[in-house]
Amino acid sequence: MTAPCYAKIDTTSTRSVVTSKKFHPEFSFPDADVILRSFEGTLYRIHSYTLRTTSGLFNTMFNLPQPVKSKAGRDSGNRDYEPEEIPIYESDFVLERLLRLLCSIPVPSWESYDDVDRVLTAAEKWDTPGPIATIRATLTRPQFLTSDPLRLYVLAKHFDWREEAKLAATQTLKLNLHDPIHASTLARLSSKDLLPLLNLHRKRRDMFKKLIDSPERFAAGNSRCGVTQLDNHTWREFKNAMFAEIDRRPLGDTLGVAVGHSANWPEAKACWEAKCSKEGCGGLNYDRIATLRQIRNCIEILPSTIED
Repeated sequence: MTAPCYAKIDTTSTRSVVTSKKFHPEFSFPDADVILRSFEGTLYRIHSYTLRTTSGLFNTMFNLPQPVKSKAGRDSGNRDYEPEEIPIYESDFVLERLLRLLCSIPVPSWESYDDVDRVLTAAEKWDTPGPIATIRATLTRPQFLTSDPLRLYVLAKHFDWREEAKLAATQTLKLNLHDPIHASTLARLSSKDLLPLLNLHRKRRDMFKKLIDSPERFAAGNSRCGVTQLDNHTWREFKNAMFAEIDRRPLGDTLGVAVGHSANWPEAKACWEAKCSKEGCGGLNYDRIATLRQIRNCIEILPSTIED
């Protein structure tokens, strides 16, 4: 685990200013023996047993030799004794959320990935597997899974959450990873974790091209009307447009549709309106319904997530 920035603990005597302290109402247990101070100065009075049993960091810290003065005061039985404050360089939001998770106190709804990220970072510093597992379960809700799957993929890879990484990878198929808007998020991935995602997107694109170029699947694109060679340039242009679209959006949900999206493309309209140029024929070159169905079949057999 990453070494916490507050590993070097400094303490402040609180006995003389106890009346002016600002304790968090949820964390002001009178018999608790540890006081944590947030970056804003809010105090959290909590039992050392709770911290020791839920956090690897505090378990290690409390097992270190304690100052004689601090130990004597704690063991004296003096009711006026106040524990020394331990400064925690985290905001009230992060510290409160993390302590709620540690103490099994209900946690308010998460509003954004930024909030989750901040608390996860602190939970990792403190070496607290319980809160990390709780947050992990939260991230598979639609609110997070579909809103920013690339960010979920980054978190899943960082913590080696394999199932979540696969779910997130599938959801990224609606994104164009080459869009500059995703550059900062992708930069957080190691090459080892980035390559499987890029390979998934590329594999879907290349496999789709191979399928729509297949004369076995799309015979009309290579068929003949009697002895007359069909002019298939409209089909080729439509295929090029579909290839560009699946490169931009590998999910492919905009392709093979009868209404909206690709159905409105000029290339699609030209393809469905193309007719045999042979005198006396004038039949449509392509069966629109059958062709759209085959396009959808091609999309359905494409790989949908990263490999283990």
